[in-house]
Amino acid sequence: MRPSGKLHLGHHLGVLVNWKKLQEDHDSFFFAADWHALTTEYENTGVIRESVDDMIIDWMAAGIDPAKATLFIQSHLPEHAELHLLLSMITPLSWLERNPTYKEQLREQATRDLHTYGFLGYPVLQAADILMYDASLVPVGIDQVPHLELTREIARRFNFLYGETFTVPEAFLTETPKLMGTDTRKMSKTYGNAILLSDTAEEVWEKVRPMVTDPARVRRNDPGNPEICNVFAYHKIFSDEETIGKVEVGCRTAGIGCIECKKWMFERMEAVLAPIRARRKEIVEDGTSVREILEEGTERARETAAAKMRAVREAVRI
Repeated sequence: MRPSGKLHLGHHLGVLVNWKKLQEDHDSFFFAADWHALTTEYENTGVIRESVDDMIIDWMAAGIDPAKATLFIQSHLPEHAELHLLLSMITPLSWLERNPTYKEQLREQATRDLHTYGFLGYPVLQAADILMYDASLVPVGIDQVPHLELTREIARRFNFLYGETFTVPEAFLTETPKLMGTDTRKMSKTYGNAILLSDTAEEVWEKVRPMVTDPARVRRNDPGNPEICNVFAYHKIFSDEETIGKVEVGCRTAGIGCIECKKWMFERMEAVLAPIRARRKEIVEDGTSVREILEEGTERARETAAAKMRAVREAVRI
């Protein structure tokens, strides 16, 4: 995960929920992707280092256990850069240019100059990160699936050219692979539409209260269509079946107002956020050393990465 600021609800539902499951019965590697962060934050590198500790604390608050999974920092393992270089030699430029996420980001972040080699080649570095550990399952959000498919193509091409060296990974999506932000765009800190895991209950409500609902509900007694309402989409994630049913009927008949609907959703969301918030506070107050955790994890990851690179060099015959 890129350390480019505090984590939000989309990270939790789209990735961390799966990480927590996988760490129980898989050999799991989770890392701070600081080189990846440079692809968009190359003019503001200070935020990367500052964000690492906050991000790892959010991980642990959400249930990621350093005793069960290997946590490390990407840039502390130069093997990732070496594998990225070797994979870039065999990756056709057309594969990168057709990546839909690349095109989307160029449109959405038009105020930034992202016409760089690093940004275009982001999926190749991501492939190196994954293939280094012979990952069979990769927990990703749905927007990362095209990148993972590119990883699969690169792995197959390498194996064809140099012999069976890499495991071809599969995507492992959560039940909520994509969560829209409060303004109906993809949830992102960049867009200012994110509900952060570190937000207080008051801050969460201030973000929920102005959320856009069905634009046809101009007045309280106007009936609405919950299927086009972003708040109802959140209800489907956080609320029980009884509440979802009440909201759907109440919206269609104008039996409830949008504020009432938002309050019900907020209460159900808080049932998820409050324990994370409490655990985060506990970690901070206990003085847990994130850097020690990352140093120990980096040493464990280095053993695996070094062995893999020996096999890769032998396959390429360099």
